[in-house]
Amino acid sequence: MRQKEKQEWAHEVVQRLRHEYPDAECALIHKNPYELIVATALSAQCTDEMVNKVTPALFRRYPTPDKLGRARQETVERLVHSTGFYRNKAKNIRGLGKTVAQDFGGEVPRTMDELLTLPGVARKTANVVLGVAYGIAVGVVVDTHVKRITKLLGLTRNTDPKKVEQDLIKLLPQEDWIDISHLLIWHGRKVCIARRPRCETCILADRCSSAPQLGAS
Repeated sequence: MRQKEKQEWAHEVVQRLRHEYPDAECALIHKNPYELIVATALSAQCTDEMVNKVTPALFRRYPTPDKLGRARQETVERLVHSTGFYRNKAKNIRGLGKTVAQDFGGEVPRTMDELLTLPGVARKTANVVLGVAYGIAVGVVVDTHVKRITKLLGLTRNTDPKKVEQDLIKLLPQEDWIDISHLLIWHGRKVCIARRPRCETCILADRCSSAPQLGAS
C-alpha cells in the first residue's frame, strides 16, 4: 500500500470507528491531571477496571501530589497492591508526586519534555496526560490494542511503540491523534479482542489481514 493510500485508509478507519464509538474516551476515572497521571502509571500491565477500583481509596488518602510524595512506601504499596508490580509502582507514583510538588508547584506539567522528567513517566503516559487532561496533541498513545490493530489493518509494519506512533503521525492529521487511540482501544476491548476476535461483527474486517474471508481467499 502506497503512502497516500495508507493515509486515505487511516482517515477511513477513524471515520468508521467514530461512527461506531461516538462516546469513546479514556476509561480511567479521574477528576484532574494529577489523578490521571497516577492512574495511567498504575495501568501498566494492569486493566483500567482494576485501576479504577484502587484509585478512589488512594486519592482519598493522598488528594494532592505533595501528600502522595510524602507518603510512606509501605502504605502506598498496600493501596496499589492489586495493580501488580506494586513496589515499583508505589515508588514511581510517590516520586512523581514529590517532583510535581517540588518542581512544578503542584501542577502536572503541560509539555512532553517536562512530563518525561517525572519518575516512571514514559512517552505513552505523557501522551495520555497531554491529550486527555489538556487536549494537547503532540503524539499518539500506543498501547497493546493500538499496536496490534494498526498492524492488522496495514497502517504499520512496526512493533516498537515509538515507531508505530511515528507511522500514525505521518498518516493522520494532528486533530485525529488523540481520538485514534481512544477509538482503537475501545475497538480492541469490544470487538478486536486479541484471543477471541469477533471478526463477524467488525466494521473493519473487509480490510483486515486476519479477517477469515481474507485468509481463505
